[in-house]
Amino acid sequence: MLYSARMITRRRFLQVGVLGGLALSATRVLPAKPSPGASMAPAEARSTILGAIVPVMLAAALPVEAAARQEALVATITGVDRAIAGLDPIAQKELAELFTLLDFAPTRLLLTGLASPWNEASPEAVARFLARWRHSFWALPQAGYQALHQLINAAWYGQPLAWAGIGYSGPPRLE
Repeated sequence: MLYSARMITRRRFLQVGVLGGLALSATRVLPAKPSPGASMAPAEARSTILGAIVPVMLAAALPVEAAARQEALVATITGVDRAIAGLDPIAQKELAELFTLLDFAPTRLLLTGLASPWNEASPEAVARFLARWRHSFWALPQAGYQALHQLINAAWYGQPLAWAGIGYSGPPRLE
């Protein structure tokens, strides 16, 4: 067989399906316990997750100076929230489920390999998780990566702060 290294057995497929189903069920049944001192409402959890992913995904595109970098991160996360708010309700629900899975410790560990909370995850660990999802054999992690990639890049390059870096002078002025 030419692609035997990538082929999956029926037993393994069923095991992964059952584990995935249990993980999804756990997010509905078990309450997510935030780390001590943190109150993680859904929007806060999304901001924390994006706060770890955005600097890795945008890497060199962000400003180097600390204050400008922080301003760019906040603007990008706000842009992602604004983009999600403009999506249809079904897409919003799917993204909410994605962020719930990424926030809930057991599913975060299972799906991303990150044992630590997002605000403690190293950029290297986040980069490894993103690379695994981007190059996954399965379509679902690839779709999750693409959703994050498209939202973050649209939010970043949709703001004037990013335009100089790509040589864009902005939209034409209508007079």
